[in-house]
Order: sequence, then structure tokens, then C-alpha cells
Amino acid sequence: MNRIKKKLQADKKLLSIYFTAGYPEINDTTRIIKDLETNGVDFIEIGLPFSDPLADGPTIQESSTKALKNGMTTQKLFAQLEGIRNEVEIPLIIMGYFNPILQYGVEKFCQKCQNAGIDGLIIPDLPVDVYHEKYQSLFEKYGLINVFLITPQTSDERIKFIDSVSDGFIYMVSSASVTGSTSGFSDETRDYFKRIHELNLNNPQIVGFGIKDKDTFNQATQYAKGAIIGSAFIKHINEHGLEKTDKFVANVKALT
Repeated sequence: MNRIKKKLQADKKLLSIYFTAGYPEINDTTRIIKDLETNGVDFIEIGLPFSDPLADGPTIQESSTKALKNGMTTQKLFAQLEGIRNEVEIPLIIMGYFNPILQYGVEKFCQKCQNAGIDGLIIPDLPVDVYHEKYQSLFEKYGLINVFLITPQTSDERIKFIDSVSDGFIYMVSSASVTGSTSGFSDETRDYFKRIHELNLNNPQIVGFGIKDKDTFNQATQYAKGAIIGSAFIKHINEHGLEKTDKFVANVKALT
């Protein structure tokens, strides 16, 4: 069974952490993965840096820019991930934009993901229709779950179509803004969480954007299976380096 699907069966709320590959230093990627698994994270999203990350706020954009300046590339990431499955069991998801994947070659990219032990992909700018028509069979051939995003503006009809094409979880964006820009959830956002829950979708939802501590994690997971932290973890790295990952994760998971 795919590691993502296996983890989703766990009887608890799940924490996913995003970080940018090649940041803060080019060779920090595998260390961060191992540290996050050791400290009890449930999923890891490995950000593939891109020069024009439209969905990302300034914190992740800056980390992506720095990673590219460090020399991070798609090929470099796969080289770093070689043998990672000898060291970790945690589900690994690559999050990136479609342009670098298209430039690399979609099937070659998928094959490299399979070889490295990647379990899934999140590609915010790959429309579900295009995926369904052109790439779904290819992703499935290499055992990759593709995760789609929904927002408060996504219609119920569209959400149900995304649910029908999905085979893992749905990334429920908490707001229409970019990552890292919210400070708690409004009543309107909580109503949105409840509305999606009441659709009784086949795939569980993981909430992203705006989660930074135990309070926002608990709010986000009142109706959802889990939550994703990205910008807050990058900010933590900026302030503390890689030495206090345990404290960051412990703070989020407290009382969950």
C-alpha cells in the first residue's frame, strides 16, 4: 500500500510539514527529512524550488530563491534523495510547479520519483482536467498519488470531480490568499471547513495555509484529517537554524 494511504488510516490527526529543498544550505535536505521523522511528523512535503512560485507567500518565495542560488535543481534533488528509503519510512511528497516537471520530462520525473521512494506529488498549477486527461495513467504507472487543491471559492461540483479523480487526500486551502499570510481562522473559514466536511467526500482533507501552532492546528483539524505547516517552519529555520526542530513540532502537536 502507498505510504500516504496507509498513514491516512491512522486514528489521529496528522501533521504534515513543508520545507524547501536546498534551504537553508544546499545539502540540508536529507537532514531535515530525518529530523522531521524523528520528531513525529506524519507527512513531509519537499518543496522543489521554482523561480515564480505564484501560490507561495514571501517566506517560502525567499527560501525558494535562496535554494536556487545555492544551486538546487530537480536533478540535484533526486541525487540527494537517492537511498533515503534506507533511512526513513515517512510518506514523502514533492510539492512543486509543473513547468520544471515538464522541462525535466513528465515520465522521467515520475520514474525518478518512484526510484527515490516518493509517494505523491502536489502540483498547484496542474489543472485536474489536464491531469485526468493526459497524466493520470502515467502517475498511476509509477505509484504516485497526485494531490489537488481546493479553496473556499471552489464549487461543490468541482470539488466532487476532484474527489472522484483523487486517491489519497485533498489539500484544502484555508483561504484564497498566498501561504503564510493569515493569523488565525475567521468564522467564515471555519464555516468553510464544516461545509467541506458535510460533503462526505471519499478522500480525507488536509488543511493548508495559515497553520503555525497548536491552536491553528486544532482549529484546522476540527473537521479535517490533518493540517500542513509550511511558512511557519521556514520562519523557524530562519530564526533557529536546524537545531530546534523538536521544539517546533512539539509545540504544534501539544494538546492534539
